[in-house]
Amino acid sequence: MTTIHLIRHASYDLLGRVLAGRTPGHALNEAGRAEAERLAAALAPRPLAAVAASPLQRAQETASIIAAPHGLAVLEIPGLNEIDFGTWSGMTFDALHADPGWAEFNTLRATVPIPGGESMLAAQSRAVAAMVALAARFPNAEIAAVSHGDVIKALIAHALGAPLDLFQRIEIAPASRSVIALGPGAIRVLGVNLPA
Repeated sequence: MTTIHLIRHASYDLLGRVLAGRTPGHALNEAGRAEAERLAAALAPRPLAAVAASPLQRAQETASIIAAPHGLAVLEIPGLNEIDFGTWSGMTFDALHADPGWAEFNTLRATVPIPGGESMLAAQSRAVAAMVALAARFPNAEIAAVSHGDVIKALIAHALGAPLDLFQRIEIAPASRSVIALGPGAIRVLGVNLPA
């Protein structure tokens, strides 16, 4: 089986205040770079065969710091990208909390659409496909995959057989590490929201 360390990108300035979504930019801040360095140190002894990441800058920067001790180039994997939050992208969470559609979406993730964005089911499907493809490309290896909080929650929910409507029960902090093992006909959750 392939062991996949699912890593949420480290901190950036708008984290927790604005729904950045897929808007470009958003580099790691000083705290985020320190978080990524701690992740890199924790994973340095691991025999990583690959480091993959979402195309977004905050994920790419986190992945580059993790990949450096291993001498690996970061694989850009579109399936690990953040959810397309459509018209909600760039809104403050204060504004979102005043939107009844946002509350409904967070209660019924599996069925409530994002205005102008992708469905949660579509995001989960592409992320699962990306994990399956990585496991096939690196069989019986250990890899790191840097993505985003909701995408990692969706992957963990899939591995646990949990409905998306309950996935908010899973906590995925910035710069945390969750671990799954994936192989032919089998998937195991080995850890969730682990510190570096």
